[in-house]
Amino acid sequence: MKPLSDGTIPPEGSVYWIALKQFDEAADILNLDDGMRDLLRHPKRELTVTFPVCMDDDSLRMFTGYRVHHNTVRGPTKGGIRYHPIVNLDEIRALAMWMTWKCAVVNIPYGGAKGGVIVDPDELSIHELQRLTRRFATEISILMGPEGDIPAPDVNTNQQTMAWIMDTYSMHKGYSVPAVVTGKPIEIGGSMGRLSATGRGVMITTREALKMRGKTFSDVTVAVQGFGNVGSVAAEIMSAEGATIVAVSDASGGIANPKGLDITALKSHVVQNKLLKGFPGGDAITNEELLTYKCDVLAPCALENQITSKIADRVQASFVAEGANGPTTPEADIILEDKGVFIVPDILCNAGGVTSSYFEWVQDLQSFFWTVEEIDERLERILVEAFHQVMAGAEKRKVGKRMAAQCLGIKRVADATTARGIYP
Repeated sequence: MKPLSDGTIPPEGSVYWIALKQFDEAADILNLDDGMRDLLRHPKRELTVTFPVCMDDDSLRMFTGYRVHHNTVRGPTKGGIRYHPIVNLDEIRALAMWMTWKCAVVNIPYGGAKGGVIVDPDELSIHELQRLTRRFATEISILMGPEGDIPAPDVNTNQQTMAWIMDTYSMHKGYSVPAVVTGKPIEIGGSMGRLSATGRGVMITTREALKMRGKTFSDVTVAVQGFGNVGSVAAEIMSAEGATIVAVSDASGGIANPKGLDITALKSHVVQNKLLKGFPGGDAITNEELLTYKCDVLAPCALENQITSKIADRVQASFVAEGANGPTTPEADIILEDKGVFIVPDILCNAGGVTSSYFEWVQDLQSFFWTVEEIDERLERILVEAFHQVMAGAEKRKVGKRMAAQCLGIKRVADATTARGIYP
């Protein structure tokens, strides 16, 4: 792999190494010249902040956070903020790059960004989380703005997190700026349909994949890794469409029942107990066992690098719908492709979230809001069109679905760069 401009190469197998490897392969297929490759390989800007937070016992604790803008050629940057103990700069760089291609695949006018704080939010009280969020928002506010960079929820962040960020930014401005973040509560400029949009997008793109092999949801069983904002909604909507959900999991492990799980009862159990563990409607399994469970559709909706080469050989699903970002390693990709598994790649499969965020941003800028029916119809139209553009690209270039999606997104960004030219 070619070194970055600082002479470094990310550790082999890391998410940033994977993102760059995917880009390099797509750049070869697209025959990009060396200058364009270098431009698109590198983040436009990066911010690392270290900041203090007063804890409930009056002690002071230091935290580190990041905000990375990968590319701004097609519009302001868009990307989530995650709170997790293993957050690091390379991970944020990779996720920001994938966001650039994702926005371009669904053809919305954004570039990619990502942010995060190294923290286990379960260790903090709600008041400590609010103070951390407001201080982090202040630290990165030099990059934020409705015309420049619009954060959104991600792992371990939610509507409330976005409300705190929006309020903090607005207090600094002296007036309300709802368009500075998306994924907010409805009461302060959030959009109908936003909470379910990523999971709905997983359903829509999976449905289109099933159609290509002559199937419907009524014909298939589904296993979902991750039962958070994405996985729980995807499981619920696929179940409503006729699928049999045979296994789900979260950080506490998984639950499986070959006859099908009651998703409504599962969601109620999680609301009461915070975790899936202890749900009486199935047998306990591990997260790894879920990935290799007998099913037709496997939907990894958790974190990166879940389906590895060691696991791919044992995957029994015929379809993999990537609700998470980067859940499959390059080595596992090859194994799954060789087995004939239909992969719906992450930058297509989970693009419902950023598409709905775009809708929210547009509504906030106009101060004019749409019905949930209008939003779902527009989301459906954009994702179905993007799905078939990716499939057409795979057929035309004789490449896998992931590389077809990468090529579609990268080419759109490269074309926009060429059209704008290089300043000065």
